[in-house]
Amino acid sequence: MKNAFTMNGLLDGKNAVVTGAASGIGRAIATRFAEEGANVVVADVREEPRQGGVPTHERIQSETDADAVYVECDVTEAADLEAAVETADEFGGIDVMVNNAGIFGPMGSITEIDFEDYRELMAINLDSVFVGSKIAATKLVDQDDGGAIVNVSSLAGLQGYGEIAPYCTAKAGVRNLTYSLADDLGPHGIRVNTIHPGEVETALTTQDFPVVGTEQGEALKQTIPLRKLGQPEDVANAAVFLASDMAGHVTAESLLVDGGARNTS
Repeated sequence: MKNAFTMNGLLDGKNAVVTGAASGIGRAIATRFAEEGANVVVADVREEPRQGGVPTHERIQSETDADAVYVECDVTEAADLEAAVETADEFGGIDVMVNNAGIFGPMGSITEIDFEDYRELMAINLDSVFVGSKIAATKLVDQDDGGAIVNVSSLAGLQGYGEIAPYCTAKAGVRNLTYSLADDLGPHGIRVNTIHPGEVETALTTQDFPVVGTEQGEALKQTIPLRKLGQPEDVANAAVFLASDMAGHVTAESLLVDGGARNTS
């Protein structure tokens, strides 16, 4: 029986690979895709979600009619990304690639940040998007029936914050890479778009850099027109749209999911 949140079967017949899908935004994307009918390859370095609960692929299998499989995937390893994309062949071949995996640190002034820490972040947050897109695109071009790539950037990919220069740099790179890939792959019917989430309630904002439930968090909400932080499902819903045929003429687009913060502050 399908999950109560299943809506319109917007992704019926599609097969998706979602990186960083064990937890947070990636877990929400994978779950919403399945609720809308897509089979999902859950690609992550860990199987257990950070927030607890059953693994994403098991949740999908028990709560939806979709198929799902977990693949251990370190996105800094091209071989792992290739294995994740090839696993979609079990469902009939990839239709949608979601490059979501990422980390936040290091933080501090550029005079304090170690270059090796910078390179690690770039490898995970930007290089993996290039490699994952390349592998997926090669498959999609060969299949000759179009497809979609959805990249997850950040509000920080649209403006600079002094204490997180490496993160801003990587996420801005994801944005422009998206535009370049849209131009490159458009003639093959492959759409490439990026999502820019604002502050979202995940383990990042509740555990790593606690904001939720703090005075800082309450003050932050007052700078957002909707007066609330985002939920992973908000980003997932945007990803469903961009992956679906409803967005059939949408490519090279940056979609803000930030409660209006960027364009009103």
